[in-house]
Amino acid sequence: MVEPVEVNRAEVLAGIPHGFLGRRGGFSAGIVAGLNVGRGSGDDDAAVAENRKRAAGAVLPGAAIVACYQVHSADCVTVREPWSEAERPHADALVTALPGVLLGIVTADCTPVLFADREAGVIGAAHAGWKGAIGGVTDRTIEAMEALGARRSAIAAAIGPTIAQASYEVDDGFRARFLDTDSANARFFEGGKPGHWQFDLPAYVAARLVSAGVGQVDDLGLDTYAEPDRFYSFRRATHRGEPAYGRQMSLIGLP
Repeated sequence: MVEPVEVNRAEVLAGIPHGFLGRRGGFSAGIVAGLNVGRGSGDDDAAVAENRKRAAGAVLPGAAIVACYQVHSADCVTVREPWSEAERPHADALVTALPGVLLGIVTADCTPVLFADREAGVIGAAHAGWKGAIGGVTDRTIEAMEALGARRSAIAAAIGPTIAQASYEVDDGFRARFLDTDSANARFFEGGKPGHWQFDLPAYVAARLVSAGVGQVDDLGLDTYAEPDRFYSFRRATHRGEPAYGRQMSLIGLP
């Protein structure tokens, strides 16, 4: 018997259909066992399709998932009508004011961010890996929401399961990219072994949101790397020498 889908929700998004999902409650087997939604994971297509159906049903039953082809960019697209899987635009964030659809972001360590302005009826979802985060993917999402009538001071944003600082070792060159952008970014790095640092990606994303003027920001504090029973992790799979890794989905919609 398949266990129930685990849905992690944020208090700042209460009343808005949303959920940060993990690996619990799916049909996939083997190394990607659970609620794997990654089409590029080497998993059985039928299992992935059923997992996506279960994911949507756990958040907004009857709604279609609209997603993009994620490329670690800062690009954001506006959803004015649903598109097919084959029509997915290359981007890493989506916004909409359209009811009855679920904006979906797929991750396996990168930071998923869900946004909502209740008053304006505008929502957004962003995939913020380090490249997208430093490139401004959350800023682009906020701007696209404003174009639909949102006010940034009225936007609530929640950060879902992502790799935490204790699990995210980087080298000097990685840190230098962030310090070259802003020396104040040093606060997101803690010293590790020689030539290496521990990077706090969710704290960096949260700081970008606060700096942009978002009204409420909530970090659920869930570490994908550290909880293998709950979440998929690219870095954990790499460290273990596993041949494949699953992906989890974060969803938000308007009823």
